[in-house]
Amino acid sequence: MNWDDTAPPTDDIAADRLVGGSADGEDQAVEAALRPKSLDEFVGQERVREQLDLVLKAALARGATADHVLLSGAPGLGKTTLSLIIAAEMNAPIRITSGPAIQHAGDLAAILSSLQEGEVLFLDEIHRMSRPAEEMLYMAMEDFRVDVIVGKGPGATAIPLELPPFTLVGATTRAGLLPSPLRDRFGFTAHMEFYDPAELERVIHRSAQLLDVDIEADGAAEIAGRSRGTPRIANRLLRRVRDYAQVKLDGRITREVAAAALKVYEVDARGLDRLDRAVLQALLGLFGGGPVGLSTLAVAVGEERETVEEVAEPFLVREGLLARTPRGRVATPAAWAHLGLVPPQHAPGAGGQQGLFGT
Repeated sequence: MNWDDTAPPTDDIAADRLVGGSADGEDQAVEAALRPKSLDEFVGQERVREQLDLVLKAALARGATADHVLLSGAPGLGKTTLSLIIAAEMNAPIRITSGPAIQHAGDLAAILSSLQEGEVLFLDEIHRMSRPAEEMLYMAMEDFRVDVIVGKGPGATAIPLELPPFTLVGATTRAGLLPSPLRDRFGFTAHMEFYDPAELERVIHRSAQLLDVDIEADGAAEIAGRSRGTPRIANRLLRRVRDYAQVKLDGRITREVAAAALKVYEVDARGLDRLDRAVLQALLGLFGGGPVGLSTLAVAVGEERETVEEVAEPFLVREGLLARTPRGRVATPAAWAHLGLVPPQHAPGAGGQQGLFGT
């Protein structure tokens, strides 16, 4: 990490946000109950589901283990859920670990040597695995063998250890950080896309049924529109709206109830929360829409530079509310419109998108 030890990690900040893609302990417990158990139940990601279905059915028909699978995409889109479904479809046990938990080659060797034939090993955040463990994984994936080093110095000996065939499912939010030798050893790779509102409505209706929540179609649509294209956020917002409806009203979720509940939780109609709006308000109110440097913007918001860059900015850029330019951060006309403000004549982009980047 390149920030002060006193600064909270961005993963923790993202998990604390109602519209953050990361999951804390409570989210993980609820997700376990809401997760679909098969590809037929899985909502969205049509292309990935169709391709993965072919891979798994072909492996079953051959009586072989499935190819190694790499799933990439933003947090909360269903990578862990798909890994569990892969194991269920293959009628195989699953072992779950993560890249940060494997800091030494010996850690990985211990896990690999205890795998059963056909078992699925799910390795979350695979790009954060240590380099020695990563190099050991190359041989394990390709040849189902690892070399265990016994001893140190000139007397060290490499003992080859044969492994039973297994399927590695790697998940990453940053596929670009994976080295090519590792990426090339996956037989099937898939990128998880953000969900459209109609797909999220289906997710919300399914979750509401499992949670025994009475929800109308327009209530589900209101929640879906504020969920940032992410099922995890949709389920989280559904639970908060459910709480509001049970405490304040009769428990039934309508569009008006959902809007009132999410206003209490400071999630606006486009899914922006307090941090997102603070960044836009500082950019528009203090700097006239920019351009402004990231560090200056972070100081104005009262947050760490990494928090603004890694937690708030990705969604603002994806929504077309903020642009990153060589000169600094710039608000788009859509940002002015969203906050109900009129851009001054000199504001970047006031005359159209071309103005964002100059002439």
